[in-house]
Amino acid sequence: MRKLLPLIGTPSGSHPGGRSAMTCRFRCGDACFHEVPNTSSNEYVGDVIAGAVGRRSMLRAAAVVTVAAAGAGAAGVVQAPRAAAVPATGGPSTGAPSAAAASDAARRAHKGARGLRFAPVAPNTTDAVTVPEGYRQNVVIRWGEPILRGAPAFDPEKQTAKAQAGQFGYNCDFLALLPLPGERGRQLLVANHEYTDEILMFRGYDAANPTREQVEVAWAAHGLSAVVVEEDRGSGKLTAVTRHQLNRRVTATTAFRLTGPVAGSELVKTSADPTGTKVLGTLNNCSGGVTPWGTTLHGEENFNQYFANSGRATDKRYGIGTGASERKWERFDKRFDVAREPNEVHRFGYVVEFDPYDPASTPRKHTALGRFKHEAATVRLTHDGRPVVYSGDDERFDYFYKFVGSKRMKRGSSRAVREHNLSLLDEGTLYVAKLTGDSPALEIDGTGKLPKDGEFDGSGEWIPLATATAEGAVSHVDGMSAEEVFVFTRLAGDKVGATKMDRPEDIEPNPVTGKVYVALTNNTNRGVGSNAKANEANPRHANKHGHVLELTERWNRPESTRFAWSLFLVAGDPDDPATYFAGFPKDAVSQISCPDNVAFDPHGNLWISTDGAQLGSHDGLFGVATRGERRGELKQFLTVPKGAETCGPIIQDRRVLVSVQHPGEIDGASVETPASAWPDGPGTYVRPAVVAVWRADGRDIGV
Repeated sequence: MRKLLPLIGTPSGSHPGGRSAMTCRFRCGDACFHEVPNTSSNEYVGDVIAGAVGRRSMLRAAAVVTVAAAGAGAAGVVQAPRAAAVPATGGPSTGAPSAAAASDAARRAHKGARGLRFAPVAPNTTDAVTVPEGYRQNVVIRWGEPILRGAPAFDPEKQTAKAQAGQFGYNCDFLALLPLPGERGRQLLVANHEYTDEILMFRGYDAANPTREQVEVAWAAHGLSAVVVEEDRGSGKLTAVTRHQLNRRVTATTAFRLTGPVAGSELVKTSADPTGTKVLGTLNNCSGGVTPWGTTLHGEENFNQYFANSGRATDKRYGIGTGASERKWERFDKRFDVAREPNEVHRFGYVVEFDPYDPASTPRKHTALGRFKHEAATVRLTHDGRPVVYSGDDERFDYFYKFVGSKRMKRGSSRAVREHNLSLLDEGTLYVAKLTGDSPALEIDGTGKLPKDGEFDGSGEWIPLATATAEGAVSHVDGMSAEEVFVFTRLAGDKVGATKMDRPEDIEPNPVTGKVYVALTNNTNRGVGSNAKANEANPRHANKHGHVLELTERWNRPESTRFAWSLFLVAGDPDDPATYFAGFPKDAVSQISCPDNVAFDPHGNLWISTDGAQLGSHDGLFGVATRGERRGELKQFLTVPKGAETCGPIIQDRRVLVSVQHPGEIDGASVETPASAWPDGPGTYVRPAVVAVWRADGRDIGV
């Protein structure tokens, strides 16, 4: 897998992490161009990831010789695989592979860790979803496709809010694929719709003067979709089952319940909801998780950008501006105007729980998990059946958290059992992480140079912030009430000295080993000016490529308050000495930049999707072995089209799913001047979509 391809082109735009200015505007409200919200003096867990280059064992070196000797592995990185070619129309290829391609793919299949035996996709800038040789793909569902009864076919020139409320939403992100008992060959797909990009949605869009119809379409395009999908028995192809009774849309105007310690607080009461328990809508749902009791969790991330006209210090800590919002929603609903409705903003920034098996259920916002920019919410159970939820706060120099529930999950499917389990995230203790390196501070200089002990590692503790019970809530932070801790969680983290991280995003426990992996996307402000310097957990200054941290709870018990940590992967060009791949030889790995969402396959391999890659190639999906002699062996599985981000990966035995988010979101693009023709070819609207990938021979992925 030696990386022979030179860097292609230049990263899109000049924004941090390689994002286009358009993406920064619409997804996070130009967060990276605003003052860093965290101005506390906490020690920063900086960019220490880069230097563990010298830890190559003889065994791993021998593995490289084996890979290089295969020859074909290197060829697979030099050019985009022929079998991944896309027709001129821009639609994905689903035909049978040529005999030569099938033979070549078979010849390479035995190389690599189990689950990762495929010829890696080369870095590229193709306007398509590019997959390995011997694999096929299809678009499962696109923005605007009808999923509810009575919803019309998508007509991009005549969009209405009523139509969009029955159609698949915009900018799909997190995905969950759940079993559907009694319906053979069908599963239930749940998708987040993070944000809207009105410039690519509406012809002639005037950002300074949006119309009410455009705003209401955008409200309807946010939220969640639940849609039944059916597999083709002769392939891995998935198609949406329209108008199924379980199909559902949740939007920015759907009724939610506010639950947990903040429900009914004076901090969340509004003129429209004097009870402080009923909220309209969910916004900017990024990643999420699936609970052991059969529901899905969804993290409200960059909610700040939808609100206008704030002047409070608490709002500034969350990045909420003093002027108008990008989308101007405050012109059409006063709840988005902080000056007129000061508490509405306190009702966003939570983890949402959704019951996809009950179309009549009311989704909940769990305040006991804290209020911040939740990237995700992933669950594991303690030995006695209590839930533990991990979540990152996706902001430069912010923190990552876990919640340890106090109530045990019940087994069964009765209504009483489901109601009990839906309350599990309302009682328990919220913690924030503090990390300490084990090397002298002088050995961490921000270059990624490895300390003398040969690795970036250390210990950590979970600091309790507040505990919620059925009788009430107790704060563990001096000077803050429990309600204040749960509403102003970032400030609570500041007070207790939590470790400042480089944009902690998705956090996933490995179902095979129990180790927890934290994706830290990047932080170009690390060590710049007066910003916090590098430390052993975040070891590089001006960290544009990000890293992945591996965390081991004490005794491997998720409720523990102590842990050990090490840097598993330091992203970037493998030729850069300030990169690290768990000690695996770097001339045998794919290049990776800006890790974002993470997931696991049935073999315990970590799969990483990227956002804003800074190496000249499009974003993609990568698999990496986490154990055994091939630990750290990383291979690129796919790339996404121009301007797109790879989101929501699901890795099953015989299928991989990804969300292709914001394709064509390149500076200067619009409906009139599109930057991408994906997925339906020239002359059509660019549409975010879900894609399924499978092996052409029907066998398991990567074996």
